[in-house]
Amino acid sequence: SPHAGAYHKCERTDLVAVCDVREEARRRAGERWGVPEARRYADYREMVERERPDLVSICTSARPRAQVLLDVIEIGASRGLKGIWAEKPLCISLDEGDQMVEACRKAGIVFAVGCSRNWSPYYDRMCELVDSGELGELLQIVSQGEAFVSHNGSHLLALTNRLVGGRVKWVFGHMDSDEDTASDNDLQGNGYLHYENGVQGFVRMMPCGASNWQFELIGTSGRLHALADAQEVEFHKLQASGLEGRGEGPARLIFPQPPSVESDNTRTVRDLISCIETGKVPNCSGADGLHVLESAIAMRESHRRGGVRVDLPLADRSLRIFSRETDGDSEPRARRNRAGNG
Repeated sequence: SPHAGAYHKCERTDLVAVCDVREEARRRAGERWGVPEARRYADYREMVERERPDLVSICTSARPRAQVLLDVIEIGASRGLKGIWAEKPLCISLDEGDQMVEACRKAGIVFAVGCSRNWSPYYDRMCELVDSGELGELLQIVSQGEAFVSHNGSHLLALTNRLVGGRVKWVFGHMDSDEDTASDNDLQGNGYLHYENGVQGFVRMMPCGASNWQFELIGTSGRLHALADAQEVEFHKLQASGLEGRGEGPARLIFPQPPSVESDNTRTVRDLISCIETGKVPNCSGADGLHVLESAIAMRESHRRGGVRVDLPLADRSLRIFSRETDGDSEPRARRNRAGNG
């Protein structure tokens, strides 16, 4: 798991135990990360009770994630548990998400959701430029990444929300087919988002061709354009043209690269520790993860209801999406991947 590697690389954490219901997976993880056999568990409840960890990662598929988190909190809250890092998407239904967020709040446990791009040093730099006013007043964001709206679409929505620095107020959604939209299965689609701070957004999760995983932020006096998942970032600002009668025009500036590059997952661990120690909110908190799930469901509901505007929060908390990762999740992922590769 990338989580295990992140704990291994962070000098402030020790990976003390692993858990998996499958014996072979436990053995491989233990051998890879130097976890002795006595600390390789088949039952996560026993692991939390005996090991009394400060941090717990929940790397299941979305289907069991809510119950695992609630059990971990019930056992761990009185045994020193301080933080939980759960994979994305948060869960299946809004009701589950409500329970997860509230349980962490009541127990005083920091909850981070693994939308890893929210900890990218490159996207951090973009957020800093927006927050410092380098783009002027932010007007619009266009985000493109081929994905299923709950599965990897959670990455796209979470980062879009972070770059905007706000919550979605209402949406219009268009999904890839009426048939898919009628079910609770994950699906592809596009959405128009209106944020509480007035910013307008467009997210494309249908095929994007050469524009895959791009983010464009437009402000009253500047523009940022991240290409190929921030492998290159263009930065433009309005400047005096120097030519008589031309006024201002866009000039390309040097994008301030981050001083050091560490993996997004290792940065997540460091941020989680900082949140525990300082009261900071994670770059993608449990509440953020719930808002992402709610936004995805609202996009689908807009299509279901004939393309109407759908306001957030959604009143019906039973609404759900079975994330794409839950397809066949009774089988180990490695085995499913091998089968898929023929």
